[in-house]
Formats: sequence, C-alpha cells, structure tokens
Amino acid sequence: MLDAVTDLLACPQCGLGMDLDDSALLCESGHNFDVAKQGYVTLLTGAATRFTGDTAEMIAARGDFLGAGHYDPIRDAVARACAETPPAGDNPPAARILEVGAGTGQYLATVLDALPDSRGIGLDVSKPAVRRIARSHPRVGAVLADVWRQLPVRTGSLSHVLSIFAPRNAEETHRVLEPGGRLVVVTPTTEHLQELVALPGMVQVDDRKTERLGAALSGAFDRTDRRELRFAMALGHDELALLAGMGPSAHHVTADRRAALLAELPEPFTVTAAVTVSVWTRRD
Repeated sequence: MLDAVTDLLACPQCGLGMDLDDSALLCESGHNFDVAKQGYVTLLTGAATRFTGDTAEMIAARGDFLGAGHYDPIRDAVARACAETPPAGDNPPAARILEVGAGTGQYLATVLDALPDSRGIGLDVSKPAVRRIARSHPRVGAVLADVWRQLPVRTGSLSHVLSIFAPRNAEETHRVLEPGGRLVVVTPTTEHLQELVALPGMVQVDDRKTERLGAALSGAFDRTDRRELRFAMALGHDELALLAGMGPSAHHVTADRRAALLAELPEPFTVTAAVTVSVWTRRD
C-alpha cells in the first residue's frame, strides 16, 4: 500500500517530499499525482519513456511460474542476502527496500516476509506490472516510473535496492541508498535456461553481463558478496510455455511459434537455472 512508503517518495518534478491525501499524492510544492483505482501511482513525467515494459501476458506468465515455486531458490537467496545485510548504524530503523523492474512484486514480497517491519517500493515502467505489484503485499507501494530517469525516491532514504533480472541505474541507486546501503543484484549466467534459449529465435544470455555489471558499479559500490546458484527444473509443456512467455523472448518470438517449438520437446523437459546473486555496498 502506498501509505506504507509515502515518506520515502519524492516528487519527480521538484524532488520534494510527498504526502498521501485520499486518492492523490501531493508534494510540498503542490504537484499532484492521482492514485489509480488499482492502488499504484504514476510518477513518470515529461516525455514518454522510450522503453517497452512487459505486457500483460508476460506479467501473467511470470506470476504463474513464480507462484508455482520454480524459482523459489532464487527468491530465498535474495531474501537471505537482505537479511544478512541489515540496515547500517546503531539501532537502525527497519529495512526500506526498493525493487527496480519489480515485475510481479513476488521477489520483493518474499524479502518483506523475511524481514519484520520492513517496507518496500516496487517500481516498474509497465502498467500491467504495477497493477500486480500493488496487490503483492500490504507493505509494498507500487510506482510507475522509468529506472533510467531520476528515481522518485528521497535521497539516502533506503537500506536496500533490488535488481533481479532487471536494469540498474548506478548513479540513482547510489543517491537513494543510505550510507552503507546495499544493492542486491541477480544476473543470469551463460548456463541460465540454456536448454530453452537454444531453440531457434529465443534470446540468448549476454555473456558479458557480469563484466558490464562490475564496470557500471565500480567507483560507487564495493562488491561484498557473490554467490552462484544453479539448479535443475523438470518442466511440462505448460510450464515451459510460461517460462518462454515471461522473458525477453516473448518480445521476439510469437506465441504460436513458441508453442510449435515447445511441442517438439519431450515431457518433462529439464531446464537449468543458473544465476549469480551479488551484494554491493554503497561507498560514501
């Protein structure tokens, strides 16, 4: 709910603090942002974003796939990384968490369940995503915004930022984190879903992703933990359809073409999940 995180938000036009008044967010300068009936707020101003968010079909597929528990080891690893890096300082407040590119909000909800009294902002550029995020957890506020612009979050207000299979804006992440705050990142390795992405037309993993991550964060963050996670999933055709339909391949391969490719696979079909979970600590 937005009232759980209003004090963490900043006006995207002037950067001042926000207050929730009935069905709108108001900043101290009088800028007004209506809260949608689904419970999210749009804090995207100026020219339209050039990025294409996930479609309603992709969000529904991801929700069903994660809801079935197939990625629970990844969700648990993210929650553990946050629990092992509590907010800095003496007698710190409960964790204040932002997930960028939050999708369905299920990763963020898992973290909040693991950390008592924590609260979180789920940010995404996709309207179907923020509608889903708004109902993902009672301590989550859903915000429609572009991660590549100034984040509508107060400077130094957060203990953690999550980037799970999502882009990250290093400069803005550094700004919104408190001193000693942590960025938790999940990136796929070249083995991730290798059996599935080998099919014609499917999107391959960037083999320089880890290198690009380090280059983007160097100077502003220190990597303080890095763990590899690898497990096998035996999936039926319906589950494979969800997996293929929830990721970037859904933007490039039609549903009919994906169905034809998957129909030729044995059932069950084993797919490898292989990711790196890294924790980066904000430099002063």
